[in-house]
Amino acid sequence: MTITATPARQHAFAGTATMVRLIARRDRIRLPIWITALALATTGTVFNFQDTYPTAQDRAAAVILTDMPAMVGMVGRNYSAGEYTYGVMLGHQMFVFTAVAFGIMSILTVIRHTRAEEEAGRAELVRANVLGRHSQLAATMIVVVLANLLAGILTAAGVLATGLESITASGSFLYGLALALVGTVFGGAAAVAAQVTEHTRGASGLAFLALGGAYATRAVGDMGDNFLSWASPLYWGQAARPFASDQRWWPLILAVALAAALTVSAFFLSTRRDVGAGLRRPKLGAETASPTLLSSLGLAVRLHRAAAIAWIGALTVFGLVYGTLLSGAEEMFDRISTLTEMLRDIPGATLVDSWVSMIVSFLAMIASLYAVMAVSRLRSEELTGRAEPLLSTAVSRTRWMGSHLVVAFTASAAATVLAAAGLGIGGAYVTNDSEFALRVIAAGFVYVPAVWVAVGFAAALYGLAPALTSAAWALPAYSIIVIYMGQIFGFPEAMSNYSPFGHVPALPGAEMNWLPVLILLALTAVLTTAGLIGFRRRDLQSK
Repeated sequence: MTITATPARQHAFAGTATMVRLIARRDRIRLPIWITALALATTGTVFNFQDTYPTAQDRAAAVILTDMPAMVGMVGRNYSAGEYTYGVMLGHQMFVFTAVAFGIMSILTVIRHTRAEEEAGRAELVRANVLGRHSQLAATMIVVVLANLLAGILTAAGVLATGLESITASGSFLYGLALALVGTVFGGAAAVAAQVTEHTRGASGLAFLALGGAYATRAVGDMGDNFLSWASPLYWGQAARPFASDQRWWPLILAVALAAALTVSAFFLSTRRDVGAGLRRPKLGAETASPTLLSSLGLAVRLHRAAAIAWIGALTVFGLVYGTLLSGAEEMFDRISTLTEMLRDIPGATLVDSWVSMIVSFLAMIASLYAVMAVSRLRSEELTGRAEPLLSTAVSRTRWMGSHLVVAFTASAAATVLAAAGLGIGGAYVTNDSEFALRVIAAGFVYVPAVWVAVGFAAALYGLAPALTSAAWALPAYSIIVIYMGQIFGFPEAMSNYSPFGHVPALPGAEMNWLPVLILLALTAVLTTAGLIGFRRRDLQSK
C-alpha cells in the first residue's frame, strides 16, 4: 500500500508579519522622510500664520481672499461661524492640500509594494515560498495604515507644540486623525487600482485619477455650496471642523467605512486574477507600429506623453486659479500689514507684482519636480531591462538618452510657461489689464533655465552615478523649502544662493538681468553633457 503525502495547505495570510518587516526595511528611508516632511510642513505653516496674521483683524481680512470662488475651490469653505482663529485657519486653508499629500504617500507606497512587485516578477518568486495569497497586499495595507497614523500623530503633536491658544489638544488630534484616515482611503483606492491593470503606471494613473477626481468633486461642491462635496473623502476631514467650537467626529466614520470597503474589495478582486495579470485585459496592439514609434524620440514622446499632459494641464489650471485671486489681492494687502512687509523685498515693484513673482517662482519649482521625474524614467527603463533591447540595435546610447532629455526639457519648459500663462490670463481677466498677461508669461520664460538645471542635474547623476539618480529630487525640494518656505522657517537669505531659482530675476516686478539666466543655461549644458558622456562609458544595470 502506497501512501501519498499531501502538503499542508497554507492559509491566505501566511507570512504577513514577515512581509511587513520586509516592506518596512525597504522603505526605512522613504517613509520616514514622508512622515517627517508632512509633520514639519504643517507645523511650519502654523508659525507662518502667526507671523503673517498676528491680530484678529488680520485674520478677518484673510477671509476676504478665502471667500472668493476660486479660493473656495482650492481650499474649501470656511466652516467656522465664529472667530477665524489660527486653528480654524489651519483646518480651512491647509487640510485639503495636506490630505492630498497623505494620499500621494499612500498611493505611491501601495503601488510600489503590490503592482510594481508583480510587474517585476518578484511577487511570484516570493509567493512560491511560504507566503499566502493575500499576505503581500495585507502587509502593504498594514504598513500604509501605520505610516498614515504615525504621520497624523506627529502632525498633531507638532501643531499642538506651537502653544497657540486656539490650537487645542482635541482639535489637533481630530486634525491628525482626519488626515490619517483620508490618506488610508486613497491607499485602499490604490490597492483596488493595482488589481485592475497589469502595469505599474496604469495602476498609478487610476489611483491618482481617483485622487484628482476627489479634489475636483470637492471643489465643485464647495463652490456651489451643495451636497456634492460629501461625495469626496477630502471634504470629510473639513466636515469634522477641527479646532472649531462645534467639532464633530462622525464624518470620520465615512472615511473608516470607505477605507475598509476598498481594502476588502481589493482582496476580493485579487482572487479573480492570476499573479502578474490584471482584471482588465490589455488591448491587442496594431500589427505594425506607428511611424512615430520607429524613432527613439517618437518612443520617448509616447512614454512620457500621459504624464507630461497631466502635469502641464494641472499647472496651467493651478496658475489660472491663482490669477483670478488678484481681484481681491490689493484689498487684502491693505488690511494685512505683515504680508505687505514680506512682499517689499523687490525695490520699486508693486505689491501685486511682488506677489505674482512669488507665485511664478513657486509654479516653476513645481515644474522642476516633473523635470526630475521625467529624467528618472531613464533609470526605470534601464533597471527593468527595457532599455537593453533598444540599445542592442542601431540606436546609440547618446541618441536614446538624448531623446528622453529632449522630452524632459520641452515638457518642463511648457509646464513652466503655460502655468505662468494661466496666471497671467486669469489676472488679466479680473483686472482688465491685457498687458499683465504678457508680463507674467515673460516671467515664466525667464524661469525656464532654472527648471532646466534640474533636468541637467538629474541627467548628470543618472549618467555618472546611476545609483544616486533619486538624489536629484533634493534640488527642487531644497528650492521649495528654502526659497518659497524660507520665511516660515526663518532661513537666511544666503541659503537661496544654492538653488538655481534664487538667481532668477524676480519678474514682473524686478528689472531683467540676463547674466544669471545665461549662466544657468551654461550650467545646464555642462551637466547634461556630463550625463551623456558618463552614460556612454558605463555599463548598463538591472535589478
